[in-house]
Amino acid sequence: MPSNSQRKHTISNKVRKRPGKDIDQIHEDMKPSKASKLLNQEVDLDLPGDGQFYCIECERYFIDEKTRLEHRKTKLHKNRVRTLKEVPYSLKEAEAAAGHGHYVHVTAKSKVVLCFHTNI
Repeated sequence: MPSNSQRKHTISNKVRKRPGKDIDQIHEDMKPSKASKLLNQEVDLDLPGDGQFYCIECERYFIDEKTRLEHRKTKLHKNRVRTLKEVPYSLKEAEAAAGHGHYVHVTAKSKVVLCFHTNI
């Protein structure tokens, strides 16, 4: 039987087998049209809290509003929100990183300006 120090380093099955959505998929869910659908879902008895208390950023359902509000104060939620503040890469940025086109990064007066020049 392993000691407590050995048990702490194992990853839970929930995290390992059900990784959840990627950050770019959550960005899609945060668009106003999809966000309104996710926040105003029909009652689903299979979900916690009948599917009425959902955190879009963390893609989690909660039992009641109090639990959801407590979750919004946690480090897990704040880190996820901080991660989601970064703008996901566009298709042009991905192509430029792969060598298809030209990528210019210019900084001017504490403002980052990204210019893309593609050779089509």
